[in-house]
Amino acid sequence: MKGFEDSCIDLFVTSPPYNLKNSSGNGMKDGRGGKWANAELLNGYKNYDDDMPYEKYCEWQRECLNEMMRLLKDDGAIFYNHKWRVQRGLLQDRHEILQGFPVRQIIIWKRAGGINFNAGYFLPTYEVIYMIAKPNFKLAEKANRYGDVWEIKQEMHNPHPAPYPEELTDRIISSTNAKLIVDPFGGSGTTAISAIKNKRNYILIEKSKEYCDMAEKRIEGREWRETREDTQYYLW
Repeated sequence: MKGFEDSCIDLFVTSPPYNLKNSSGNGMKDGRGGKWANAELLNGYKNYDDDMPYEKYCEWQRECLNEMMRLLKDDGAIFYNHKWRVQRGLLQDRHEILQGFPVRQIIIWKRAGGINFNAGYFLPTYEVIYMIAKPNFKLAEKANRYGDVWEIKQEMHNPHPAPYPEELTDRIISSTNAKLIVDPFGGSGTTAISAIKNKRNYILIEKSKEYCDMAEKRIEGREWRETREDTQYYLW
């Protein structure tokens, strides 16, 4: 992003790695097997271990958001999807990352379920989307009818370890008048797919060649399908 000119982007839609391997407990590992024993996210991301000291992680994310703010036009916005976590018995509500940024609204993304192996608190069933907006940002006509709680099932048919569903990015993008959309953590390309659906231009940034290849194939118009033999997902 540092190579982009100031004030050239209409919209950022992104979800960074959550730093899940840096955990005060046992992270994603249950130890009992069962539903999550083979979850892809247990193995982390390609080319990134998702395990930074918390202060360093917050510093990195603030640097990313500062670059996004520099690149946004005066009527632009950032939709920044993240997740609150309990660490050492206290809630990390991402205040350390978001402090000082113009957060206009928090959208609750209510998912179909979640993961919780800790008896100290209830099962988390939602994530948050911070709408960080420049002064002149406005939603598209009638988009405000959605409200601020979105009940959308998580993506279950994507081999990326932490994809978000097309319905989520569809709603965000279609709710704006943005012409150029950027996702700095492009992953398997879901933001691009929604941009194409809504006839918008897009830029994906992704460090993993494997995820870039996945995104390129999806953009070519192929679909994810499950093979029943080994419950793996392929592009057809």
